[in-house]
Amino acid sequence: MRDSVWVWGVPFAPITLKETVEAVDALIEKRVPSYLITANLHYLMLTSELPDLAAINAGAAFIVADGAPIVRAARRRPVPLPERVAGSDLIFHLCELAARRGHGLFLLGAPPGVAEEAAEKLKARYPGLRVVGIECPPFRPLTDDENAQLIDRIRAAGPDILFTAFSQPKGDRWIFENHKRIGVPVCVNLGASLDFAAERIARAPRWMQRAGLEWSFRLLREPRRLFSRYARNALFLGRMVLLDRLRIQRADQPRLPSEATTAPEPS
Repeated sequence: MRDSVWVWGVPFAPITLKETVEAVDALIEKRVPSYLITANLHYLMLTSELPDLAAINAGAAFIVADGAPIVRAARRRPVPLPERVAGSDLIFHLCELAARRGHGLFLLGAPPGVAEEAAEKLKARYPGLRVVGIECPPFRPLTDDENAQLIDRIRAAGPDILFTAFSQPKGDRWIFENHKRIGVPVCVNLGASLDFAAERIARAPRWMQRAGLEWSFRLLREPRRLFSRYARNALFLGRMVLLDRLRIQRADQPRLPSEATTAPEPS
């Protein structure tokens, strides 16, 4: 894996969607419990606000950029990010990989019925896909006993890939705290991607995705739920872009000769 590209406090792997799938396949071959993160603009904002996310980011096998603003910002770094790797695209590519390689899949989270519908549609789309388990825990925090029983059921199912469909940072925290206990080679929190796979929520047209306008499509469809979140994201984005510009301006300014600060050597 190439050196990370730091954008607004988060270290990203400079890899494409195809390379992400290949990296996941390699992690499965290693059989060591691990996780990756698909970080969008909201996740970067949360990282700037919540100190515990730094350790979660550091523990990830790698982090991919799930946001056009992140990819654009990286163009001003010495090494750019080649493309956006959206979780809502990654889920389908990983299911194709799982069907082709015989990997088992476990779906955890989403509203009642969504994971089951997603599993059926994914199996129809990718013949041979093995969904070895589905769980829809309650939205409230689990008790220690409930969490232990959930982990036991996941371990017993023996998946190679675990998709969680929790909100950020709930899903990333749960994976960080439990991935070694569940023993799954690859875990990833994909948020609303199960809703997309179940066709409960429509994705933006491709041209909007390519233009980085998918957020506006979702906002128009769910304004009451998403307005506050996107407003906070916009403020964070504006602040980070301004800081980037100030940093570049300072780097471009000619430097004045510095005055000597050490005593002259004795003659």
